Amino acid sequence: MSKLNAAFVTVIALLALALFALGALKQHLDTAKNLQRLEDQRLIAADLRIRIPQRRDALLNDQASPSAGNPFGDIAMVSFFDYNCGFCRAAALDLQQALTDDPNVKLVFKDFPVLGPASRFAARAALASHKQGKYEAFHLALMAFPGPVNERSTLTVAERVGLDLEQLKRDMQDPAITDTITRNSALAKDLYIYGTPALVIGNEVIPGQVGIATLQRAIAEARAKAKVSSTAAKLAF
Repeated sequence: MSKLNAAFVTVIALLALALFALGALKQHLDTAKNLQRLEDQRLIAADLRIRIPQRRDALLNDQASPSAGNPFGDIAMVSFFDYNCGFCRAAALDLQQALTDDPNVKLVFKDFPVLGPASRFAARAALASHKQGKYEAFHLALMAFPGPVNERSTLTVAERVGLDLEQLKRDMQDPAITDTITRNSALAKDLYIYGTPALVIGNEVIPGQVGIATLQRAIAEARAKAKVSSTAAKLAF
C-alpha cells in the first residue's frame, strides 16, 4: 500500500471514529434531555397536586363559567378550549359522550381564546349567550361548525340556535365578560396550561385531545381517589 493510500485509509478511519463519537454524544444528550423532560413533568405534576386544590373554587364555582351535566356531580371536568382549535372540536364530542355515559359528572366551561381575534370574538359571544340561557347549545353549535369560526360565522350560528342577536351584541360589551376571559387565562397559566384543549379532572391537568377511553379512565381514577380521601378524612375525625 502506498503512503498516499495509507494516509487516506487513516483519514477515513478517523472520520468514522469521529462520526461514531458524535453519534454517541448525540444519544447521550438526547437521553439527558428526555430524563430532564420526565423530571420536569414529574415536578409539574407534583406542583399541580398542590395548586389545583388551592384553586378549586375558581375552577368549579365561578358563576361566570357556564356548566353542563349534573350540577351536583361527584366529579367535575373543567375544560379549557378555543373555538378555532380543531382538537378542541374533537374533544368536545368526547366530553359530551362522557356526560351521556356518566350521569354523575359535571362539566365546567372555561373559554380560553388563544388563537387570535376571531377566537376572542367567539368566546365573548358564547359567554354573552349565557344571559339568554343558550350557552350549551351555542357552544356545541360553534364546535360543530364546519370551518373557521370568525365574526360572521359566530353570528350566523348564534341566529341558528335562536339567540337574539341585538341583545347578544349588547351583552358582549359587558366588561364582566372581559374579566371572565382574563380570569380564565390567568387560571390556565397558574396550572401550566398554555394551549388548548386542556382538562382539569381531580388534581391533574390532562393536555390535548385524549379520546373517550382515556377520559373515562381519568374520571374513574379521580372518583376512586376522592373516595379514598373521604374515607381517610372520616377516620381521622
